[in-house]
Amino acid sequence: MLDISPLTWAVTLGLIVALLAVDLVLAALRPHRVGFKEASAWSVFYILVAIGFGVWFAAQHGGDFGTEYFAGYIIEKSLSVDNLFVFVIIMTTFAVPTEHQHKALIFGIILALVMRAAFILAGAALLNLFSFMFLLFGLLLVYTAVQLYRHREEDPDIEDNLMVKGAQRLLPVAPEYIGGKMIARVDGRRMVTPLFIVLVAIGSVDLLFALDSIPAVFGVTKEPYIVFTANAFALLGLRALFFLVKGLLDRLVYLSTGLSIILAFIGVKLMLHWAHVDISTSVPEIPTLVSLGVVIGVLAIVTVASLLKTRQDPTIKARAGALRASRRPGGE
Repeated sequence: MLDISPLTWAVTLGLIVALLAVDLVLAALRPHRVGFKEASAWSVFYILVAIGFGVWFAAQHGGDFGTEYFAGYIIEKSLSVDNLFVFVIIMTTFAVPTEHQHKALIFGIILALVMRAAFILAGAALLNLFSFMFLLFGLLLVYTAVQLYRHREEDPDIEDNLMVKGAQRLLPVAPEYIGGKMIARVDGRRMVTPLFIVLVAIGSVDLLFALDSIPAVFGVTKEPYIVFTANAFALLGLRALFFLVKGLLDRLVYLSTGLSIILAFIGVKLMLHWAHVDISTSVPEIPTLVSLGVVIGVLAIVTVASLLKTRQDPTIKARAGALRASRRPGGE
């Protein structure tokens, strides 16, 4: 059992808030197009921060917990790439000006962290109270994997999102972007801007992603602190990663297939753990180190296979994948 002191929690949260604050201040004070060099520098910085934290964590609490953290971080990082697909779709759908994409992403990441923290607390409480939750989480991941694989050639329909449609119906929306404002006065009337609707879209979509990403990390660790930090450090680098790889995303044609394999694998791992605890100790469990190897191996294979495929046929474009059939023409 991992024993994390209130001071450690406070310092960790302080570090995360400070990193978010720096990003938010930069976005507010200097709206600009984020170039490749800037995105590369920030991406490397956030990866080094995550690795540095993992090294410190392993030194303080042991190699096993350190392995769980790095496994959780890599799982979250891989799933967050799928988030990037959807972010690109959102930015395109709502024609977000380049100089305001930075701000939209930062607010979206803050929302994601808050929502995932709530999911982690609820998930940890349920797992502590009811061991069969491991079975339910496992079944949820397998179901998600099957749906993602079935609809791997589709993109989620952002405009059909319930929260987005509700916000557009209930709130007065300005006809165009007004600087980087979320709320503005237009012709004497206070209105939300399209940037606010973009924020609603990013937050609501990430809520759906949390339904599979949180159980996925609980598949490699039962420690809420590790689940939270793995999520937080993976999300912190998401803004820079968006600007770094959005041109490369079109080439990752097998990513959705790879993520469906990873989700199914972790779902089976959770179900085996439930069976080991509640049915018989003779039921084998999958070690965290094996899980880490499988995740890295699948990501490496789908990345190489995707790049080779698109080199052979440059007209092929990757899709984000969806959890249900699109209502638009071309859906199932």
